[in-house]
Amino acid sequence: MTQPPNLFHQDRQDRLLREREHDPYKIREKLPEPTVCPECRAVYHDGRWQWSAAPAGANQAPCPACHRVRDKCPAGFLTLTGEFFAAHKDEILNLVRNIEEREKAQHPLKRIMAVDEQDGGMLITFTDPQLARSAGQAVQHAYKGDLDFSYQEEEYLLRVYWSR
Repeated sequence: MTQPPNLFHQDRQDRLLREREHDPYKIREKLPEPTVCPECRAVYHDGRWQWSAAPAGANQAPCPACHRVRDKCPAGFLTLTGEFFAAHKDEILNLVRNIEEREKAQHPLKRIMAVDEQDGGMLITFTDPQLARSAGQAVQHAYKGDLDFSYQEEEYLLRVYWSR
């Protein structure tokens, strides 16, 4: 005897799927090429933002990183605290800036937004959560200490905490 079809549990193709990456600053439509960011001069070409000379007559639109900076809406936070940090603040900050420089050379949307001292520590904000992760891991690799991550998928936001 065959069972009747279950009308309440069908494998539907049109069901609501959760978006895996919820970045409100990600450009959803394809921009006309070439497009140049009027603020940082990054060029959108071959479907991605890159550093190159902007051709004459290029379209203009702000890149997602400049948009985040203008809105003061970081995607990553790195909090650095502790007595060791206070004693080595300049060299640790140089390490973080070197990580940003290396990443930004290949990926124009990965940038430091701000560096703020607070309560004996430092808060560094980033335009990209993976840059915050890379910077935190580089500090932990170089200086040991405690490293912790907190990711809010719904907000496309990573908080990294390092202390020593």
